[in-house]
Amino acid sequence: MSKPQWVKGRHGFTLIELLVVIAIIAVLVGLLVPAVQKVREAANRMSCSNNLKQMGLALHSHNDAMGSFPAGYSDLQSQIANPVNLGPGWGWGARLLPFLEQDNLSRMIRFDKPVADPLNAAVRVSIIKSFLCPSDNHNQSFATDGNGVQVGPANYVGMFGSREMADDPGRGEGCFFRNSHIRLADLLDGSSNTVLVGERSSRLCKSTWTGFVTGAVTFPVGRPNEAEEPYALILGHTGMNDPNDPPHTPNGLYLHAEDYTSNHTSGVNFLQGDGSVRLIRNSIKPSAWVALGTRAGGEIPSED
Repeated sequence: MSKPQWVKGRHGFTLIELLVVIAIIAVLVGLLVPAVQKVREAANRMSCSNNLKQMGLALHSHNDAMGSFPAGYSDLQSQIANPVNLGPGWGWGARLLPFLEQDNLSRMIRFDKPVADPLNAAVRVSIIKSFLCPSDNHNQSFATDGNGVQVGPANYVGMFGSREMADDPGRGEGCFFRNSHIRLADLLDGSSNTVLVGERSSRLCKSTWTGFVTGAVTFPVGRPNEAEEPYALILGHTGMNDPNDPPHTPNGLYLHAEDYTSNHTSGVNFLQGDGSVRLIRNSIKPSAWVALGTRAGGEIPSED
């Protein structure tokens, strides 16, 4: 019995047609993936910027309530010129917790005891989302080098100034140093010309919100001979390298733990004294970068 004329035979793809379809799909995926990554990075950078804006509001609230910004970190030997730091060491980030809607966490901290004290073991490993840049994978507690104390991570560090912190950790030219009590009114260069806080990527070294961990050291990833004192866990300065400075070694490692870096492709986010957040480009002039690190240096940073 013959088939009716309206019943047609099945027609499948030829091998060439199938390969063409696969090639078209591959091209579309190849075009889509970078676009998705670009959108995701833009969202991450915006979220990072928002973290810093919240810190700016918290710092201004602290200044209003306490009469100054929090100390870069606290130490008992403030009267002695350049002493050995003994602690307790709690830093600006820990003191800012009540102004970042982390009042319950702040109440758990024994501020009279060092960061490394066993009584603070549970609280010092806390993960605080507002201290983490979403473009970084530094989102777990880590053991500090030198003494193995577990602390919570952070991607934001305060500005010490333009000099080496080791020269005198109690005489920073910026807004955060040992036992500092800098007021908003002390930003004589202008609040919009002074950096308060900036990013540091874990690809350079790990940082923490807790403070100066007595007995610890910190150094850039893979550079154990470049150890810095533990104030580098919470502070940075402008005296060495520009933001996201190009690598100085053949294997792409950075040399100084006090530098500012990010995983953003075009620059590093910084919180200014007026509460605004600025993406400072990798190509900023070195003189302008140094000027932004001081609160009363008399410099006028150019826009570039």
